[in-house]
Amino acid sequence: MKLSKVSMIAGFIIAFTLIFELAAHADEENQLTKISFSEAVQVPGRVLPAGNYEFVVARSDSSRNLVQIFNADGTELYATVQTIPIERARETDGTSITLAQRPDGKPDAVLTWFYPGVDTGHEFVYSKPEETELTQDAQQTFVGDHGIMVRSGTNGAGN
Repeated sequence: MKLSKVSMIAGFIIAFTLIFELAAHADEENQLTKISFSEAVQVPGRVLPAGNYEFVVARSDSSRNLVQIFNADGTELYATVQTIPIERARETDGTSITLAQRPDGKPDAVLTWFYPGVDTGHEFVYSKPEETELTQDAQQTFVGDHGIMVRSGTNGAGN
């Protein structure tokens, strides 16, 4: 029981140090969103070090369920991630990212991403063992729009 509380507290401390910038852009076609992580985060198949990234919906005639993650200026592709559509649990106009706060020093995992003003977002698809593990981790959602810096725990933006 103590270890579980310690892990949860450690996860929230990591989340409290996580800052990301959510810059909404007018291009709803590819849903380009600039995000800055102050700590490493996991996406399916890859750990992204702290830094600045662009999340975009991949150009595909057959599917809108691929998200590409690029470096800050969009010139280097880091990951292409399979997603499934998911509806927002509550209405918000801002971009939102939900993270699973991982125990034992593992980087937090990106679970969902929603573009501002769009009710259907992207749930990242992890392997079954990872998915089972992630559902047991504490989750926190960060919301911001139009370049506002979001710092969880200090302004009530997280939940």
